[in-house]
Amino acid sequence: MTLITYGCAKNLVDSEVMLGYLGRAGYEISPQPEKADIIILNTCGFIQPAREEAGEGIESALALKKKRPERTIAVAGCFVERYWPDLKRRYPEVDVWLGVKDFDHIVEALERKPYKHGLKTYLLDRETPRLLSTPSTWAYLKISEGCSHECAFCAIPLIKGAYRSRSIASIQAEAEELAERGVIEVNLISQDTTYFGRDRGREGDLIKLLRRLIDVRGIGWIRLLYGYPEEITPALLEVMKEDKVCSYLDIPFQHSDRRLLKSMKRSLDGARSLRLIAGMRKALPDVAIRTSLIVGFPGEGRSEFSALKKFVREARFDHLGVFTYSPEEGTDAFRLGDPVPESEKVRRRDEIMSLQAGIAASVQRKYLHRRLDVLIDSASPSGKDEIVGRARFQAPEVDGVVLVGRDGPAALPLRPIEKVEIVSAGVYDLRGIVVR
Repeated sequence: MTLITYGCAKNLVDSEVMLGYLGRAGYEISPQPEKADIIILNTCGFIQPAREEAGEGIESALALKKKRPERTIAVAGCFVERYWPDLKRRYPEVDVWLGVKDFDHIVEALERKPYKHGLKTYLLDRETPRLLSTPSTWAYLKISEGCSHECAFCAIPLIKGAYRSRSIASIQAEAEELAERGVIEVNLISQDTTYFGRDRGREGDLIKLLRRLIDVRGIGWIRLLYGYPEEITPALLEVMKEDKVCSYLDIPFQHSDRRLLKSMKRSLDGARSLRLIAGMRKALPDVAIRTSLIVGFPGEGRSEFSALKKFVREARFDHLGVFTYSPEEGTDAFRLGDPVPESEKVRRRDEIMSLQAGIAASVQRKYLHRRLDVLIDSASPSGKDEIVGRARFQAPEVDGVVLVGRDGPAALPLRPIEKVEIVSAGVYDLRGIVVR
């Protein structure tokens, strides 16, 4: 049995949950789809490029099924949840379809057994089996499902429903179990981590959760991913001063133009966002800030794009990603059409990323000759005598890495966290030597 994941880290956790249920039922896992009797694809349906990637994956799996017709193909996840009738007509050879409400019933689905379908997106708890697929030193920790924001461009609420927080006790119990497995870094993920507890009218729950996780023995780094700018409070910044909480914030500002942001149903414009960034850097002098932006949204002309470039120059983000606008059926922005040509969207994205490359290279140089704590991930894919690690200002899978070299053939085995002196800095990655 092979499981292939598309999309975000939240999808990866859903895949790990399915693997947990499958492992508990006695299924053997293979990394080679061509040798597997069962191929499961956990898909993303967020934007058109993600759907195209998922479609290509389905077609590749069905090509393998043609060679062995008895092979089972199962397709799960967001793409299925949103487009199941269309997908079933398009790919009648697929054996099993599973939306986001029934990940815990993957075994019954594969074995064609009846089960009670979920009414809401599946939300794991402390009893959920989970087979980690990340390196042994770190893991994602999903704290909620769904989203209650009304961003005009986003289809996530249509796919996953309203925001639902897990209980603090459930998350703490999972963190303790992860620590027992040797996990040092937990990355808190959600559609909006900073919204945690607000669906139950408890705005202080994220801070309570962080304090509980700080007390978990064995957990050394706690990272918050996917927060909203409006929800970055002084109280949150205060608890982030604790040593175990990484001084890192992933905040999607999306744009800087006030009119476009209003059309997107987002509240902060560029000026207010810059004041927020300055406040965060004053409270946490070593904070690393990641953001995501959208180019090509309906109404973005030359002046709006120029303002966005000016915002990027002034904000000097440590890490930045850019999406080209994708019109999504059912969202408020869909009625605005898609007036910016795709080629122009790509040009704007590349221009922003080129601008950010210069900023990132400048940011990276400040770490030269400094000694940093580096969490060891894995061997270098280049095949060189280097190990891949990350500093506290680098989130897994989306930011750069630290390539760690070791002096001499008799070097000691690496510990999970090493002190590394940075000897060179690239645009996104650093290189260093272990210091004992």
